[in-house]
Amino acid sequence: MNWHSRYLQQAAWTRDLRTYLFEQAGLKTAHRVLEVGCGTGAILCDLNTPASLHGLDLEAGSLDECRVHAPAVSLTLSDGHFLPYPDRSFDIVYCHFLLLWVRDPLQVVREMARVGKSVLALAEPDYSQRVDEPPALKPLGEWQTESLRRQGANPSFGATLAETFYQAGIKLIETGPIQGDAVMRSLQDWKNEWAVIEADLEGIVTGEEIQKMKRLDETARKQGERTLHVPTFFAWGMT
Repeated sequence: MNWHSRYLQQAAWTRDLRTYLFEQAGLKTAHRVLEVGCGTGAILCDLNTPASLHGLDLEAGSLDECRVHAPAVSLTLSDGHFLPYPDRSFDIVYCHFLLLWVRDPLQVVREMARVGKSVLALAEPDYSQRVDEPPALKPLGEWQTESLRRQGANPSFGATLAETFYQAGIKLIETGPIQGDAVMRSLQDWKNEWAVIEADLEGIVTGEEIQKMKRLDETARKQGERTLHVPTFFAWGMT
C-alpha cells in the first residue's frame, strides 16, 4: 500500500474546500502554520504561503517521507495530545482525516486551540451514514466500518466534530458536511480505494468474499450504477 498516494487522493477530495477555508483563515498573510498529523506531506507540499510551515506526526517513517515531498517544512516527531509548542504560537493550526484516529479527539482539539489562533479540521468522516449503491454492496461498507473500529478509529466521529470544537472553547465560524458528488471519480480512484479495502479487510472476511465484492463493484462502476458516499465534515473556528 502506497500511503502517500492514498493521502494525495484524500487531499484531492478536499482541495476546493481547503482553498476556500485557508483563504478565509488568512493563509496568505500568516506567519506560522502547523499541520497536526501531517503524514507524508500530501497537504503541506500543496500550500502556497509565505508562512513558516510546520508539521507534526507520531510516525517517524511518515516524517521521513514528508521531508522528501515538503523539504522546506519544519517537522516534529510528537503526539498531538500534547503539542510541544508555546501558547498561540501559530496563526493557523489544522488537521486532515486525523481526529477519528486519535485516542482523545477533544484533547487534541484543545491542544490545537491552545497553540493556534485559527483552528481547522478539514475532513472527518461519519461512516455510520455511509451509502453504498447498488444494495448488494452494502456489506462492503459494513465490513470497512468494522475494520476501522478494529484499527482503533471512531468511524462516526465526523458527526460530533462541531460539538468537539465547541467543547474545546473554539468560536465556530463555519462547519458542516463537505459538498460533492457521491461517485468514484476515476479508474485510478477506484484502484486506490480497492488497495485500501483489501488491506483493511484482510482477516475480517475471506478473500473469496472480498473478490466477489470487487467484481460487483467493478461491474456497477462500469454501468454507471455505483455510488459510494461517506458524509465528511469540516470545522473552522477562532480562539
